[in-house]
Amino acid sequence: MAHATIRDVAREADVSVASVSRVLNGHSNVRPAVRERVQAVAAALGYVPHAGARNLSLARTNAIGVMLPDLHGEFFSETARGIDSEASTRGLQLLLSNAHTNPARAIETLRTMRGRVDGVIIMAPDLDPEQLFEHLPPSLPAVLINCPGNVGGRAELRVDNVAGAEAMVDHLVSTGRRRIVHLSGPEGNSEAQARIAGYRAAMARHGLVPRILPGDFFEGAGTAAAEALLSELDGREAPDALFAANDMMAIGAMMRLRRAGVAVPGRIAIAGFDDVPLARLISPALTTMRVGIAGIGARAVVRLAALIAGGLDHAVEPRTPELIVRETSGPAINTEQPAGRE
Repeated sequence: MAHATIRDVAREADVSVASVSRVLNGHSNVRPAVRERVQAVAAALGYVPHAGARNLSLARTNAIGVMLPDLHGEFFSETARGIDSEASTRGLQLLLSNAHTNPARAIETLRTMRGRVDGVIIMAPDLDPEQLFEHLPPSLPAVLINCPGNVGGRAELRVDNVAGAEAMVDHLVSTGRRRIVHLSGPEGNSEAQARIAGYRAAMARHGLVPRILPGDFFEGAGTAAAEALLSELDGREAPDALFAANDMMAIGAMMRLRRAGVAVPGRIAIAGFDDVPLARLISPALTTMRVGIAGIGARAVVRLAALIAGGLDHAVEPRTPELIVRETSGPAINTEQPAGRE
């Protein structure tokens, strides 16, 4: 229903307008059955309560909702920093929440934001798009970041993870590496799967045998991968490069290898993806793919503001990562010598 009103919701749910108002404002003095019925009807009608309407005006909330997979780690803090910087210049406040990888939590987050924000920015590479976006009213302005499927043709910014992974493998091959191991992101994450696809394609193009270790985007997975590789580094077919699907896993792996006395990059090259601030500060500095994390966040706000102002935007804006060559992917040396140990 176009421009559904609170009275439409009340009529369809067979309750009073006051009951609908209490449900949508999160009041506790509503029976669970009534709450569920009102929420279901509001979703079906695409009704979005407006904070200004509660004050009998058409004023906007001057707030935008931001839903990220997590709020922990440099990647998400950089994303939030870019969003906040651009929002501040426009006098917009942020309602920030995280969904982890829980669809139920993501859906509840969207319900909570409705009526409190003028639009939303959503990054949800782990979630089923159909399940998530059926709870996103068509009338609510939204910009997506790296969401699989893009149900409904929403405005989106999408990193070309396949091209980025291919470029990294090409770089490692150019330094003489041939036994390149990939440490993947979590299963079910669309960005992780795209980076695997790019890695496989480049390895096949160079006539090399792929090898993938499971990861989860956290530093501990990098440490575990390094532990698994340490026992192999004295063999003739020892890995000569580790390409992690994000920087934090790459850093975790490098720290463990260096503690074991393994030369990086002389014995094994290390590379990551994202270019978080820490990547250039550690020693040796990390070779990675720069995706412009803060810039993506800022650009999402620019596009959302245009939508809120009444513009139309259904474009998927591609972002091509940039190869940043630093110290961890220098040329191999003494590759036939046994690796050092603690």
